[in-house]
Amino acid sequence: MKRMQIFGLLNKDMDQIEKELYRSVQGDDDLLTETSLHLLKAGGKRLRPVFVLMGGKFGQYDLEKLKRVAIPLELIHSASLVHDDVIDDAELRRGELTVKAKWGDKIAMYTGDYIYAKALVMTSELGNPRIHQILSKAMVEMSIGEMEQIRDFFNSEQSVRHYLRRIRRKTALLIAISCQLGALAADAEPDTARLLYDYGYNVGMAFQIRDDLLDLSGTEKQIGKPPGSDMRQGNITLPVIYSLEDQRLRSALLTELASIREGNSGVGRAIDLILSGEGISRAEELASRYIAKALAALDQLPSNRTKRNLKDIAFFVTGRSY
Repeated sequence: MKRMQIFGLLNKDMDQIEKELYRSVQGDDDLLTETSLHLLKAGGKRLRPVFVLMGGKFGQYDLEKLKRVAIPLELIHSASLVHDDVIDDAELRRGELTVKAKWGDKIAMYTGDYIYAKALVMTSELGNPRIHQILSKAMVEMSIGEMEQIRDFFNSEQSVRHYLRRIRRKTALLIAISCQLGALAADAEPDTARLLYDYGYNVGMAFQIRDDLLDLSGTEKQIGKPPGSDMRQGNITLPVIYSLEDQRLRSALLTELASIREGNSGVGRAIDLILSGEGISRAEELASRYIAKALAALDQLPSNRTKRNLKDIAFFVTGRSY
């Protein structure tokens, strides 16, 4: 699915969001401006701003008001990626050098902090305290999710439930509130905002599972980084957890994970083991179940063109190859 298909009738408004996204991180310090723009200009699907605008279509659509939610949400997401790349010692993101790789850890950490601060400055222009409460709570949850991921690096005993709780905090929550806050900023009905939250949450869970699948089955050209990056960094994702439950693979896979942790082996053998079992198909099945829940929430919303676009995005998430 191409950008135009994802954005539907919102292309013009998203072009304005994109321009203002770049302007939002410009400031008095040339280096912070440069490093912040580096990630933003590398691209991205901009799903969070799209969800905000689509949520706004279920109320009184006002771009001037909605962009003060859409831009901060994308900035918060971008800041978390800058910090992630430091933690993960990542060299590439979206096919480009990471801020960490180009300028070093210290500059990258301050860049992430700076982008977070810029997001809060823009959000302060909104007078709705409910929006502030939801956004600040989500940022706290994201931080907890990041800490959980670090704590569980190379933890081969973690459960599926633990993984799902972590990706809820790291990914799904921000997508859920993007849909919800768009509706709230547009003064939509409370039930509508709740259903949009449910839709976004389930799409977000499927999106992260699909991301974790692509890390193992995609190519570097498709995903913009070397395959197996998660495992190399110690991040045990759902297909790996499912593969470890397979007694035919468990012993050999544990040996490979230990070797990766010690720096004595690449990830190729571990990926081959995972691809030979049912971990991939089981993860794909769970992602599809989350999409089914997203569509069930969507079915309860008023019928309009935006509802059809949201359905298209849900199907895009499960079938995407990037």
